[in-house]
Amino acid sequence: MDSKFKNRVREQFGKTAQAYVQAAHFAGGKDLEEAVRLLQPSQDDNMLDVACGGGHTALYFAPLVRQVVASDLTMQMLKKAQEHLAEEGGFDNVVFREADAEDLPFPAGSFTLLTCRIAPHHFPDVPRALREFHRVLRRGGRMAIIDTLLPSDPEIAEFYQSMEQMRDPTHIRAFNEDEWTQMINDSELILHETLVIPKTHDFQEWAKRAGMNREEIQNLNKFFMDAPQKIHDFFKIESFAGEVETYTDQKLLIFASRKEKEKK
Repeated sequence: MDSKFKNRVREQFGKTAQAYVQAAHFAGGKDLEEAVRLLQPSQDDNMLDVACGGGHTALYFAPLVRQVVASDLTMQMLKKAQEHLAEEGGFDNVVFREADAEDLPFPAGSFTLLTCRIAPHHFPDVPRALREFHRVLRRGGRMAIIDTLLPSDPEIAEFYQSMEQMRDPTHIRAFNEDEWTQMINDSELILHETLVIPKTHDFQEWAKRAGMNREEIQNLNKFFMDAPQKIHDFFKIESFAGEVETYTDQKLLIFASRKEKEKK
C-alpha cells in the first residue's frame, strides 16, 4: 500500500507544486516565528527540513543557520522550490534532496535542527517517521513539527477528516495533542513544549491549491455550508450568499529534542 500511496502523493504534489510555491501564507506566520523562538537557530546549526513543499520554511531559516537540507518526496516540488529560492534571494546554503520522511537517506546524527511543517498528515506511518527524525538528529538536536491539530470532539474531528480527504485524497489523518504526545514519547524524543496556533484560510485559494476543479469545489462548499452549527462555530466559517469565504483551523507546534549524550 505504501509504495502505491506514495506514488499518488508524488502525482498530487507534482501537479500542484507551483501553487504551493506561490502560496504566500506559507512564507511566514506565527507558527514560523514561534518555531524560531523555540529552536534558537544559530550559524553552528545544520538543519533538515522534512517534506519541504514549496521551500518556505527552508527560506525562512536559511539566514539563521549554517546550512539547510530541504527534502521532499516529490521531485517536481523540489525543482519548483529550488527555483523559488533562487528568485527570492539565492541563498547558497540551501541544498535540495529527494527523500522519504519514513526512510531518510542521511547518516545518524547528521543534523542539529529538524523541521517538518504541515506534512505529517500525509505520512502513512508517522511513528516510523519520528524514529527517523530521532535517528538523523545529533544528540541534543532540536526539532519542531507543525501540523493541523485534530479536534478533540469526535463529531468535529470526523467533519475535519472528511473535508480534508474531499480536498486532497493524499490526506491520511491528523492527530490530537494526546496522540502526538504519545508518539513523541514512544520515539524516545524529549517533548519540551506544545503550542496551539489558529490559522485562517481563504476557502477558494485553499481548495484551488489542491488542484480541485469547479464541481469539486462546489461540493466541498456545500459540505461546509450544510454542516451543523457547532462545526460553523468551531471553524469560524465565514460565508456570503451561500459561498464559504474563510474558515479557521488550529495548528499544533511540537518542540522536542533528542536526549543529550550522558556524561561519564
